[in-house]
Amino acid sequence: MLEFKIIENLKPNSKILEVIKDYTYKVKKGTIKHLLHTNLQVIEPIEYLITYPTTLTILEYKINEISNKPFFIKEHNQKYSLSEIIQILKKLKF
Repeated sequence: MLEFKIIENLKPNSKILEVIKDYTYKVKKGTIKHLLHTNLQVIEPIEYLITYPTTLTILEYKINEISNKPFFIKEHNQKYSLSEIIQILKKLKF
């Protein structure tokens, strides 16, 4: 059986939470897990599920040196930076 050890719990981004406070949403916290007896790590992203005024699923991954766009919107199938995400969320109000 696979055994995992949680290395780090990821917390939601306060800037995004400030923008979506008027929306109907759920946030699922992320984790970074280490698969015991191997050198593998599993990253579960932070998930922001917005259900009103539109349905939008935003995944936030921990930033690494390679990518400067840690956000992914499932419905758009595209990566975004924090400033781009905030602009998209502000446009939802209108």
